[in-house]
Amino acid sequence: MSEWEKLIPKPRSRFIRVKCPDCGNEQLLFSHASNVVKCNVCGAVLAEPTGGKAEIKGEIVAVLE
Repeated sequence: MSEWEKLIPKPRSRFIRVKCPDCGNEQLLFSHASNVVKCNVCGAVLAEPTGGKAEIKGEIVAVLE
């Protein structure tokens, strides 16, 4: 581990691809979303804010680094 990696912390937040439990649409959203995120197709709630990490309601398909 280099000196810079010790000094500069890596972010704990990620972008994630979530599959809607109702219609199956896949959508990108932020893991620490501060607003309610709804599906663009059917309007179902995919994520609700909790003050830190968002509570994900759908199935997480992929985590983007």
